[in-house]
Amino acid sequence: MESVTFKVDEELKRKMEATKENWSAYLREAIRERIEQEERRQAAEQLLTDLNNGKRKAPSGFINTTIRESRDAT
Repeated sequence: MESVTFKVDEELKRKMEATKENWSAYLREAIRERIEQEERRQAAEQLLTDLNNGKRKAPSGFINTTIRESRDAT
């Protein structure tokens, strides 16, 4: 594994030490989730670009159905 270092102020460091959280594991997971979110955003952006340029076509009703499913899942 690679190491990444970042700085926090003294008060935050003191509060971090007062918890029983494994901060390394927590931050690894938070970073992993954020990277996955960004990859999904980029893929969606590329798909929209392709749709707008006529490189791809969505089946009739697909976008509306997907939006409704996304709202229901929340």
